Amino acid sequence: MLEVRHLDAFHGHAQALWDVDIDVRDGEIVSVIGPNGAGKSTLVMALAGMLRTIRGRVSVDGTDLVRLPPHQVCAHGVAVVPEGRRVFARMSVRDNLLLGAHRRGARPEHREALARVERLFPRLAERSRQPAMNLSGGEQQMLAIGRALMARPRLLLLDEPSLGLAPIVIDEVFDAIRAINADGVSVLLVEQEVERALDVADRAYLLAEGRVVTSGHPDSLRDSEVVRRSVLGR
Repeated sequence: MLEVRHLDAFHGHAQALWDVDIDVRDGEIVSVIGPNGAGKSTLVMALAGMLRTIRGRVSVDGTDLVRLPPHQVCAHGVAVVPEGRRVFARMSVRDNLLLGAHRRGARPEHREALARVERLFPRLAERSRQPAMNLSGGEQQMLAIGRALMARPRLLLLDEPSLGLAPIVIDEVFDAIRAINADGVSVLLVEQEVERALDVADRAYLLAEGRVVTSGHPDSLRDSEVVRRSVLGR
């Protein structure tokens, strides 16, 4: 599905990613872990078309997405849940969700998509008429995920979904990630909660200083000395 080869990415003239290779196959959850400043959020931005300067190849089902604007990346079945949620605070929960169905291919099925999101996150249905600013942090994260699902993606990019949330809410978010994947959506998860990221993943990559340091089955990364030093603090 997703194939990333020799990806370099830049913030202005400053290079943030070097020669990154990553794959996500159909039906997989792939986690990208790493310390602060490793380039994890930059990776998501590059894959979503939100960085103007990148080199290399980013393809979905063989179609090269490099230098496509974000709305065209979305048209190829990729949706992103950004770090920090970025919901529209004064708009209602329902209107935030409906904005996610702007993609032409998603519009005809927006009612079915909305029902699916509200089954996944019942609290969004309960609070549908409230402004998003009235939601808790966890509910806003659910809203951000739901908004991305309204685009009917085949690949979901999640950037630090646990950020700032209480442990019990993180449990709910990761349960939702599993349910989304079980419903046929592939997931690329960028996450600092290393143990949770490895628990949910089929495969994982360690990113450090803008480079992929190691990759493999989550159990092999748990046993890796470089992972223990870099992100587990052991």
